[in-house]
Amino acid sequence: MNQRILYILISVFCLSAGFAKGQAVNDTLKRVKKHIEYLASDKLEGRGTGTKGQDKAAKYIVSQFKKAGLQPLGSDGKNSWFQTFPISVKGFPEKVKPEGKNVIGFLDNRAAKTIFLGAHYDHLGEGHQDGLRDTSARGQIHNGADDNASGTAALMELAYQLGKNNEIEPVNFVFIAFSGEELGLLGSKYYVKNPTHPLEKGLCMFNFDMVGRLDEEKGIILGGYGTSPRWGEWLPTIAIMEGMKFRVDSAGLGPSDHASFYMQKMPVMFFFTGLHTDYHKPGDDADKINYPGELKIIKLVRKVIYMAQQQTEIPYREAGNPHAASTAVSFKVTLGIMPDYTHSGPGVKVEGAMDNRPAKKAGVQAEDIILQMGEFIIGDIQDYMKALGKFSKGQTISLKIKRGEEELKMELTF
Repeated sequence: MNQRILYILISVFCLSAGFAKGQAVNDTLKRVKKHIEYLASDKLEGRGTGTKGQDKAAKYIVSQFKKAGLQPLGSDGKNSWFQTFPISVKGFPEKVKPEGKNVIGFLDNRAAKTIFLGAHYDHLGEGHQDGLRDTSARGQIHNGADDNASGTAALMELAYQLGKNNEIEPVNFVFIAFSGEELGLLGSKYYVKNPTHPLEKGLCMFNFDMVGRLDEEKGIILGGYGTSPRWGEWLPTIAIMEGMKFRVDSAGLGPSDHASFYMQKMPVMFFFTGLHTDYHKPGDDADKINYPGELKIIKLVRKVIYMAQQQTEIPYREAGNPHAASTAVSFKVTLGIMPDYTHSGPGVKVEGAMDNRPAKKAGVQAEDIILQMGEFIIGDIQDYMKALGKFSKGQTISLKIKRGEEELKMELTF
């Protein structure tokens, strides 16, 4: 660790009291709790993309961005907070508007560089937009308290803290609440193709998706860890000094909006507390959020931001990009699993298997490790994605998995 980084790290912890100045922990807790309880309330009907619930959530986020002192940075006309984009998804409900709506605010510090912060605020609505883990719950409100009212609340709280700290930071901040994430990262993909602030000014991007169920023993998952050598120089030190356990996922790509920025060659960091039994089910409610845990994550992120904003440049590094030219694939099929992106191999570890999808029907369970699909040996996530591109709908293959210490074989039909 060079002397400059060591000096900044020492400064971070000397300034810990300053981060909380004028913002008592109880006040922060009240704000975060209020945000999550509103966004995850039945009145928003699950915040499905294109629904009235989405519009209510978007208006609420705007109200909080205004309180934080942000400026509007949308593209839907002068002084708009919104960036509306078209939705074209097979099976999209006829009674729902075919459009998403990003909410964008700007903290202008007249700086040369900018940190992008994002979180998706959409969820599954009443389950008519696919993505369910329990298809029998179609028609029920999926409130998505952890996924992703928790990340949106963190985004709004960080906007408040940075906007109300009476300091001019050495970087600007763009805060984006993305829509359409559950439909395939649609909002962030649209944004990077139609940015309202120059991406070339971006120092890095931080993404908050499911940060509401911190397990103190397992710790937080830090995704995108390999997208810059800077992360390894000081992130572990900050986490350890905060007393927070952590796991890392080096890949820049993953199942959330940071992937869109990574594809633009921007260093990213993805904050994530992991999947749980309520993931994409109606039971993901506000009363199950670990609020003190979320506050710990927000405090951690403030210190990470402080470190990042001291850098004149955060170098980008390609990290586990399965869509690079050598491994680009297109998919005709899916297993219906959520891979554990923190698993370092061999194989691909299953974080969760969705109901009525090929993997679940074949008998695959959470914690299983996929070792082979047909003739293809699965060493890591890249091998898994390459193999998926070789299969067709209706095809039956042999699947080899590891469950505990036992290796099993089963047939799977796509």
